[in-house]
Amino acid sequence: MTMLFPPDVMTLARAVLDSCRGRGWTLAAAESCTGGLLLGCLTEIAGSSDVVLGGFVTYANRQKEALGVPAALLATHGAVSAEVAAAMATATRAATAADVAVSITGIAGPGGGSAAKPVGLVWFGLATTERTFTQHMIFAGDRSAVRLAAVAEGLRLLQSAARGDLT
Repeated sequence: MTMLFPPDVMTLARAVLDSCRGRGWTLAAAESCTGGLLLGCLTEIAGSSDVVLGGFVTYANRQKEALGVPAALLATHGAVSAEVAAAMATATRAATAADVAVSITGIAGPGGGSAAKPVGLVWFGLATTERTFTQHMIFAGDRSAVRLAAVAEGLRLLQSAARGDLT
């Protein structure tokens, strides 16, 4: 059997599913720069359907708007921002009725970066019933490395939330 994802990322994905099961949680995701890889990683694991409800690939701004991110927010802050990451996570949770939703929006490269928003910048949003949390990271490497690192960080955020570390 060939795995699509590295073993360490799959171990983290299994831990996320186990922690969510332990809390009786379901999850969903909205992904931009990762293009569905986080949900792909989770659904690589047999039996994940008891936790994973689904999600959205909102690569274009108009898809972020269709999800529920206000156009004014995108115009003011840009797609790669704390505000948009929070709105994506909140809208995803509302649309799916998941207990927790994660969002990922960033600049995977090789182009598209600027001094203010360099290639490798990724914003994450996480929404639960209690709160919405955002964080950003700047990842090094080529496009694939940035995307895989973003998936791993998104999984870590989900794991932290499911363990109760972010509430």
